[in-house]
Amino acid sequence: MPAAYNGQDVVFGLDIGTRSIVGTVGYKDARNRFQIVAQVERFHDTRAMLDGQIHDISKVAETITLVKDELENKLNTTLSEVCIAAAGRVLKTAVGVCEEELGEDTIVDEELIYSLDMLGVEKANEIIVEENQSEMTFFCVGYTVIRYFLNGFTISNLMGHKAKKVGAEVLATFLPEDVVDGLYAAVKEAGLEVVNLTLEPIAAMNVAIPEQYRLLNIALVDVGAGTSDICITKEGSVVAYGMIPFAGDKLTEVLVQKYLIDFATAEKLKMMPVGKKFMQYKDIMGDKQKLTREELNEDLQPHIEYMAGEIAAKIKELNGGKSVSAVFVVGGGGKVPAFTACLADALGLVKNRVAIRGPEVMGNIDMLDETLRKDSLYVTPIGICINYYEKKNNFIFVQVNKERVKLYNNNKLTVMDAAAAVGYPNELLFPRRGEDITFFINGKQRIIRGNKGEAAMIKVNKSVVSMTSPIQQNDKITITESTVGEPAYKEVGQLPEYEEPIHFRVNGQSITCPRFIMVNGEIKTEYYSIQNGDQVNILDYYTVEQLLLFLDLPESISFYINHEPASMKDRVYDNYMINWAENKESLADMEQLQDDTADESLGEDTDRETARNMEDEADSKEEQSDGKQISSDKIVEQLKETRELHILVNDSPIVMKEKAEYILVDVLDYYPFDLSQMGGSELVTTINDVKADFTDMLHENDVVRIFWKD
Repeated sequence: MPAAYNGQDVVFGLDIGTRSIVGTVGYKDARNRFQIVAQVERFHDTRAMLDGQIHDISKVAETITLVKDELENKLNTTLSEVCIAAAGRVLKTAVGVCEEELGEDTIVDEELIYSLDMLGVEKANEIIVEENQSEMTFFCVGYTVIRYFLNGFTISNLMGHKAKKVGAEVLATFLPEDVVDGLYAAVKEAGLEVVNLTLEPIAAMNVAIPEQYRLLNIALVDVGAGTSDICITKEGSVVAYGMIPFAGDKLTEVLVQKYLIDFATAEKLKMMPVGKKFMQYKDIMGDKQKLTREELNEDLQPHIEYMAGEIAAKIKELNGGKSVSAVFVVGGGGKVPAFTACLADALGLVKNRVAIRGPEVMGNIDMLDETLRKDSLYVTPIGICINYYEKKNNFIFVQVNKERVKLYNNNKLTVMDAAAAVGYPNELLFPRRGEDITFFINGKQRIIRGNKGEAAMIKVNKSVVSMTSPIQQNDKITITESTVGEPAYKEVGQLPEYEEPIHFRVNGQSITCPRFIMVNGEIKTEYYSIQNGDQVNILDYYTVEQLLLFLDLPESISFYINHEPASMKDRVYDNYMINWAENKESLADMEQLQDDTADESLGEDTDRETARNMEDEADSKEEQSDGKQISSDKIVEQLKETRELHILVNDSPIVMKEKAEYILVDVLDYYPFDLSQMGGSELVTTINDVKADFTDMLHENDVVRIFWKD
């Protein structure tokens, strides 16, 4: 339960810094103003913390206890719950870029967007783990989507759009487990329970950069004792966090080394009050010394310039290689004379664009204790308290498939967060497609997608929920992995290339024939199920031999294509005119009949009886072909009879067997030519010295050449 003061529930915040620990107690009133009722600062007696990291848990716990006891005495209340912040030194950030191929047009919904976000966080976590090259566990404490991608183009919001491919660029922030555990251990040893954990740069930002300013490209720099924490705002949100391990203590150490004094004395000299011309001190030998302001400035100036340069470089790195529009500075280290001017120079900004933020940003904060003052030193401690109201953060424990997991509670935890924390594979949460079929149709690659399976079955405390359902402390989550859909299936007859038949005009009559299907060099029916890697060719012609089989005509007749004599291997294409007859005389009569019937009048000299006889003969043949316009099964069976084919390949005789028809690609089954090793810039294939494709038909005694050309 929160502590009470004068009937108000108060918040207790601790800023556990490298040089000191600041405890703040306050509450928000009905006007949404934060009222500070007490504040205590205690400096560490030893270097129990270095660069924002706890080194001696017991010593830090002792200082926390002193701060807690003094506040309790002032307020006459008991403090048992506390809000804390982790230093930017231990914060790890990475940008995860992910992409999801949807295969077909899909309407983007909330679940898909959340899946994409989590995939981006996973990618960022992989980067963090790889960069650190250790088995250290990192917790994601928050993420921001920098941009989404729709079919390769940037978009601000994917919801409701139709997409074949989506992507995201996600800024994710992480804390190492041992850092969090160290903070928790020190606080617990002081008799306190953590109810809210945030990050120091986030706490400072909540006070120093109001939300309406975050549309601007601004940097906040919290210069403490051990670290300088940085965050960048742009377009309404925080887009980057960073830190350099150089701050006020480095300047103090310069004075320690030069003047042979202890750390506390050096701190006092460093913060020489404005207007004071000199300060006296004793060195470790006990001798009295005097340090003027000019000497102090001269000693510190190179180091201040170096620190400002490092901070400026980090700001530019976080901001995409360019400077920001303005910089707000908080923290004790930022109050060193000339620091803001040096930082402005390093960033190429006018000096009034880099300013210390203290009382100016505390308009909604009241000090009920008149001894307290609004100062940039206390922006972060106050921000830690205010963050309790803005976003109540803490670690919670849940179970995922009986495995206990600790999660950073950002007040919007979902099943997906828990699944990611235990490393549950993302692909096992969402419906999985069955195996795709990749094949080639007339030389061009095509993919048939498998069917979608069912999404994972998710239960929270025995209730069926979705992946985006919220979770709470001690929830028991059960995930049954998603299923794989049926593999892709398609018959050749279902391809659009097959649906359109071929039309011929035979002896004046319209004939409709189904297209022939060649799969890997063999003739198949329209009911053939396409397999992975198949080479499918839907032919746009018949040979004379195939047409005779289809029409049940004898091979002994004379056959003409567009009035030209034809052989059995000649090709007949769509809308070609074909004439046949038992002998040349009847063929001539048939052609004359067709020419005459095209006229409006046959004329008085036409032998109508002869014409009728020829037409009856054609009709009789047509009747014999009834039913063959629907299916090519019979002709396929007839053509399946195998035959040998004798050809020359690069001057080597080859005998091809076991097929009825052969195409150029079949040569590779008989002739050793390695296509995987390029021997030139262009592969040349010819049949009888004519350039040919691998799908072209082969005939008896053909001469084939295959070679690489530079």
